[in-house]
This record gives sequence, structure tokens and C-alpha cells, in this order.
Amino acid sequence: MDTEIKYILVTGGAGYIGSHTVLALISKGFTPIIIDDFRNANKDVITRLEKIAKQEIKYFTTSCQDEFRLKSVFSLFPIHGVIHFAADKAVGESVENPLKYYDNNFGSLVSVLSLIKEFKIKRFIFSSSCTVYGDPKEIPVNEESPVSYNSPYGFTKKVSEEMIEQFIASQPSVQATILRYFNPVGAHESGLIGEEPDGKPNNLLPYITQTAFGIRKELTVFGDDYDTPDGTCIRDYIHVEDLADAHVAALENSDNNISNPIVYNIGTGKGTSVFEMVQSFEEITGKKLPYSVGPRRPGDIPEIYANADKAIRELNWEAKKSIKDAISSAWKFEQYIRDKRNKE
Repeated sequence: MDTEIKYILVTGGAGYIGSHTVLALISKGFTPIIIDDFRNANKDVITRLEKIAKQEIKYFTTSCQDEFRLKSVFSLFPIHGVIHFAADKAVGESVENPLKYYDNNFGSLVSVLSLIKEFKIKRFIFSSSCTVYGDPKEIPVNEESPVSYNSPYGFTKKVSEEMIEQFIASQPSVQATILRYFNPVGAHESGLIGEEPDGKPNNLLPYITQTAFGIRKELTVFGDDYDTPDGTCIRDYIHVEDLADAHVAALENSDNNISNPIVYNIGTGKGTSVFEMVQSFEEITGKKLPYSVGPRRPGDIPEIYANADKAIRELNWEAKKSIKDAISSAWKFEQYIRDKRNKE
């Protein structure tokens, strides 16, 4: 990389995936600028990032929908590219409160794209999701698999992808990459940042670690009567550090001349069931996990995992970390968080 400072604006950069991507960017010589309103992130994440990176982290506290303030940030730096994470992302919550998802997920994207146009930014990477595949008839899914949705959250990702396609048609100088990733798990190897839900977790692994720590009475397995080998849902769990690396690989692959926007699945290509995850956690940590089986959760599908061959081939990227790595790092982070909160 040349000596020119390459500023990368990272919306939602204090969040789970965003914070890990900030570290991945720094490791590759980029200078990230975090935009976050901290509605879904702890503000001391910035301090922890600085401790890991051993440097100051630039950040601005604002919502992406505050276009006036967002514009002021764009005005301060010659921005090389934008990675857009900022969005609400819980399937179950989106079923209960779809308007919140329409307002935030669409509104944030419109603001960001408007400023990309105004400031003539050339690179844009969008955080999409495997939820755009709905309830797939064939798995693994590849980028050509039929696109639908099974929840308001999935709907916002599907429509957002279409918005980006239409925007790029009018602004072909912007190279856009859409990353459809699967189920992020794990934490940074330092144990200082990880998935830190506010209140009851929506995702499986933090619910497991909180239950093992006694924060939750027991894990609820949402349905054991699916048409899968053990009756529980199967997902493609990708380590968050692998996922972060994929964003940097996409950023560096800016002159692909293949298509615009270009779409990649980011996953491991392997499915793991809920019961398999529970068993793996118990084996790795030596802790017995109390759980009960409850009814199916609205918006959940039985099974999905990725065909990520396109990303492996074109981005020179592939998932390297295992479920064991994810569980071990998530447990390390849970211990760090509980110790930290006990001292506060």
C-alpha cells in the first residue's frame, strides 16, 4: 500500500462486526473513521479498540439519518471508501416492530448514498445478510439462488440491495460490493471486544455464554421439530474476525471490472445445529448448559449455509477459524465483560 492515508468511513463501527472490521482495516494500513450513535454499542468499545490497536481511533457520535452532521464528517476527510454497517438487525424484533426497521435501515442507507454521490466516493461496501435468501429450497445457497425474505429485517436487506443497484445505475463511477454474510460468532482474540447485546441476546452464542455464566436461567431452544437431523435449526456460523477480513478484502478488490454492484456470500460452507453448538460449548468449556425446548420463533427458517466459492475465488478470502475458535473466544470475552462490570 502507498503512503497516502486512506480514510475509510465505517458506519456502525462501534458495533459487533464494525469494531472487528475497524481493527482489520488498521492491520492493513487503512485509517478507519467510526460513525455510531451508540444505540446498540457500548461507548467504551472505543477505548478497548485503542488498547488493542495501540493508537487513537477517530469516531463521531451521530446517527446516519442526521444527514447534516454526517455531511460535516464527510467534509473533514478525503474519504477513500465507506463500509455501511449501521442498521437494526434482529429477525425477531423486526417481526414485532417492522416500522423501526424500515425507518432506520432504509433511512440510514439513503443518507449515506446521498453523501457518497455528493462527495464522489468511489468505494462502497454494504453489510447485507443471508436472510435475503428467505427459506431456500436448495442448500448451500450461492449468489444466484432465488432472493426473497422471511421477516421485515430480511425485507429491508433485500430492498436495500435493490436500492444500491438502482443508485449504482445512476452513479457507475461508484464501485459497490454487497456482502451477504451468514451468522457471525466469536470475539477478538484479545478478549476485549465481542458481541455485547443490550439486554436479552437475540443470537445463540451470547445467549449460551450468558447462561453458562448464570446471567440467564437457561437457554431456550426455539423448536426441536424441524426437518433437520436433530430437529433444531442449522446455521452457517462464521467467526467475526474472518468476516471482518472479508470486508477489507472487498475494499482492496476495488477494480474487479466484473459487475457493479458485485455480490458475495461470506460464510464457512458448513452448517451447525443448535444442539451441536450446545454440545461443542460444553465440550470446550467443561460447563454443563441448562436448556429447555420452546416453540419455534417467528421468522426462523430450518436450515441455511453458504456456498462461498465466489468470494474464495475472486476476493482471495476464505474462512479460517473454526467453531471451537468462536466458542473459546466468545467465552473469553464473556468472562472479561462480567469481570469488568463487577468492578464498575
